[in-house]
Amino acid sequence: MLGLAFAILNTWTALSASLSLALPSGGSASVVWGLVTAGACNLCLAASLAEFLSAYPTAGGQYHWVAAVAWKRWVPLLSWTTGWISVSGWIALVATGGLLGSQLIMGIISLYHPDYVPERWHQFLIYTVYTVIAFCINAFLNSSLPRINKTAITWSISGFAIISITLLACASPNYASAKFVFTDFINETGWPDGVAWLLGLLQGSLALTAYDAVSHMIEEIPNASVEGPKIMVYCVCIGTFTGFIFLVVLLLVSGGETESILTSTAGPLLQIIYNATESRAGSVCLLVFPLGCLMFATTSIMTTASRIVYAFARDGGLPWSHGFAKIHRKLELPLNALCLTATLVVIFGLIFLGSTSAFNAIISSSVVARGVSYALPIAVNCARGRVLPARSFVLPSPIAWIVNLVGLVYVVITTVLFVFPPFLPVTGSNMNYCIVAFAIILIISVVQWFLDGQKNFTGPRTDSALQSDLAHRHESRSRHVQTR
Repeated sequence: MLGLAFAILNTWTALSASLSLALPSGGSASVVWGLVTAGACNLCLAASLAEFLSAYPTAGGQYHWVAAVAWKRWVPLLSWTTGWISVSGWIALVATGGLLGSQLIMGIISLYHPDYVPERWHQFLIYTVYTVIAFCINAFLNSSLPRINKTAITWSISGFAIISITLLACASPNYASAKFVFTDFINETGWPDGVAWLLGLLQGSLALTAYDAVSHMIEEIPNASVEGPKIMVYCVCIGTFTGFIFLVVLLLVSGGETESILTSTAGPLLQIIYNATESRAGSVCLLVFPLGCLMFATTSIMTTASRIVYAFARDGGLPWSHGFAKIHRKLELPLNALCLTATLVVIFGLIFLGSTSAFNAIISSSVVARGVSYALPIAVNCARGRVLPARSFVLPSPIAWIVNLVGLVYVVITTVLFVFPPFLPVTGSNMNYCIVAFAIILIISVVQWFLDGQKNFTGPRTDSALQSDLAHRHESRSRHVQTR
């Protein structure tokens, strides 16, 4: 499970592949210290959610937890809202894997063919291929997923070590200065310097999100209420530590020229690797590691996203819930939920065709939705005076309040900032369509609430109801086998 969570976060890979988010919004200072800031605040959120996971180790995660602590009359609406935001956030997060992977592949093409003119539909096709491969692995290699997850963590750790050592050896002794690595500040966004630096937090926030994956796979962990919370907190700590080291290495070997890195058609990561190795073939060989990590991550994230779609449908939270809550008899997985996830990811990628800021829009959508879904149960719990029952993972009361409130303030600030357009002046093609995507999700959820949810959705089912459902399914399967 720690391997799965680490494979989903893959912090060092996400940070290196998304350098273009923070470098124009504060330079190296934003890249390094933005990660530290995001790491500290996400650790507060992870510790807050770990208390919920310890008290209520259920696969529904946030929408189960908010129902457990909410006022009785508000349980259905709060659970419904949290569920929709959580599901949409996970689907957007699946999209980031194909987004980052397609961008790296486009960079390789540009490195070997400097005259190549990238088109938006080129990246959309590569993005779609990434999504289809992840879908096929989930659909037809479900029994092999544990082995794939073990391979993913080995691949990630190996890539982290091999790339770091190789780059430091190749660039020696021509390293960038410590001043450049830790204090260099540039602002090419058009926003005031303070706002620009805060916008750069998007990189660190992306790299450290999705630690709630542990909760959505919690039913597969032995001694879940004890081990699950530890894994959730460890994920953020390990991710922040390894990410910080890898970012410092990249900046040390970068050559100290932020402008040339940003303007490179190969992309910041590949350009930095090429600056250090001075070899196109060597650079591409090293880039295979983050490309592989992103493929593993996309597969793992799609696994988790399809499971939470299934869990929410099982509780009646989606249109045509009875269809998305079905388990395919032969494949033994929620195939309809998986198909829905993959289809929506491809549709989401259509933003590529209409916006030059699709990169920021897709990533902002995933980070904003994830953050809001984290904040809702924490906010309700705080509003009710922290009413969680006895549990194994407990934060001391004074510290718990500080941790909860710091996490909530961070979510409020980033939710507002990450829907800002990344550059000024704003045009129709460079605006941040995150706000549009989020509005569409809210409109659909509100309409569905009045059409169906208000009458039929009462919140997540209890553990006893789920056990009854599983027993009924097992009995039905046994009867089917007997009739054959």
